[in-house]
Amino acid sequence: MDISPAPHLSTFPDALRGKRILLCTESFGPVNGVSRTTLMLVNHLRANGADVAVVAPHTRETTFTPKQHELEAPNTTPDPANLPKNANIRISGYPVPYNPELSIVYPVRLSTLYSKSFGTLPPDLIYLASPASLGFQVMLQLRQQAPNRQVPILANFQTDLAGYCAILFPPPFSTFAVAAFARVQSFLFNHASVKTVFYPSRFVRRYLEAQQVQGKKLSLLQRGVDTALFCPSRRSEALRSEIAPDGEIVLICVSRLAGEKGFGFLAEAARELDARGLRFKLYIVGGNRNAAVVRDIKGLFGPLVKQGKVVFAGFCVGEKLAEAYASGDIFLHCSVTETFGLVVLESMASGVPVVARNEGGPSDIVRHGETGYLTPPDDLPAFVDRVMALANDDALRTRLSENARRQAEEATWERINNRVAWRMAETIEESARQRYKGLSRDDEAPAGEALPLKTTAFFEWPKDGIQARVVDVRLAGGMIAISATWVAIGAYLVFIKGGLWVKAKLGALCRTRGEDVGK
Repeated sequence: MDISPAPHLSTFPDALRGKRILLCTESFGPVNGVSRTTLMLVNHLRANGADVAVVAPHTRETTFTPKQHELEAPNTTPDPANLPKNANIRISGYPVPYNPELSIVYPVRLSTLYSKSFGTLPPDLIYLASPASLGFQVMLQLRQQAPNRQVPILANFQTDLAGYCAILFPPPFSTFAVAAFARVQSFLFNHASVKTVFYPSRFVRRYLEAQQVQGKKLSLLQRGVDTALFCPSRRSEALRSEIAPDGEIVLICVSRLAGEKGFGFLAEAARELDARGLRFKLYIVGGNRNAAVVRDIKGLFGPLVKQGKVVFAGFCVGEKLAEAYASGDIFLHCSVTETFGLVVLESMASGVPVVARNEGGPSDIVRHGETGYLTPPDDLPAFVDRVMALANDDALRTRLSENARRQAEEATWERINNRVAWRMAETIEESARQRYKGLSRDDEAPAGEALPLKTTAFFEWPKDGIQARVVDVRLAGGMIAISATWVAIGAYLVFIKGGLWVKAKLGALCRTRGEDVGK
């Protein structure tokens, strides 16, 4: 059900104003490209009058400005009259050692999310941004509701969890995790309560189709870019002089520092560029709250860091990030796990041509030979050749820079977010028609009013008509599969966290002994 651009995407649907939307996300705020995309959608919906309650895990950095509800509070149903609109609800989870900004969410009741968000009434619609530990729980629990009480779901598939597991975990953990995610996602996304699954690129569509997700549910949803913030005019000669005081070509990479982001490939490319005699400075923008991971990534570049040819800038946001993009000459993108690659679009908006590995989302963004270059994912010489060609040809670089900016100007957040808003409005209307058609006398509700909240435990077997109905074996299997997946991954992450702690302690001890010997 891919939707082609239409004139109405320049307007927000009036039918969605005042509707209750429960938005569940695995991360929220300026954490990464996915969470920034979700934040843009939330701000757009709220600005146009929708009541959006956001549920997200705690992070080390507070990203919500309004007062937050805490699910650790006593489990009471708040007075709807006293509930603020656009509530932000933080829930607890286990921080992922390699990326503490993300968490594996602990079990939480769907009824608790409802009551903390909208009181005695359920939401009109549930939106799941990159469903994982939280989104899986929501989808599974919703299956237990009677069909006429199931709140419709829209899901945005933005994170390739299976791909991350394949890279981060050694066998047999990786094999188990990839298989488990495939089965769980297929089981959950194919349920009737899931009305639409947005996907950002052909790469993701092929993956979803391989999991037997129905084609009629799939809808292309690419991302927009803030072309006022990310633009060539942000270029800073002062920053360039700081990075490359001798006029070297400035190569830039913007990415969270993590093993799955292709830094091993980038380090090899940097060494090869140096071997070929290119005068360059590689400016890497991004970080990780885990200091051990940062040390490991920096260690990949070895002598190049000591020689000042590779510079790590750390986290940058807002105008500082935009300035960093625009001050580069060539953007290098080495990750092959991106479902879209927002940083690529932001770089193009900044007038910086891209060299990327031809895998994942960037394959749908970069127009080869026009706005940048795509190279075979494992062909290091081809990647380096393209960087060398751009670095040594000012005219080519200027042409691709101008084309990249023009392409980025075609992608606006307003149209992207209005596409989601219109699908939300259509889904709510369709669901209301179907629900009221199937109401029994006991469930009748006045036209235009939602059915009252029917609370559900985290996991509860059907109790009515036990002798007349058979327990849904697939539901039990899904619960077991999800639980086993997160228990296994959680156990492995605990093991990894312990290993990182030991490694840090040993490193500190070795440094201390080295200093003592030096004395």
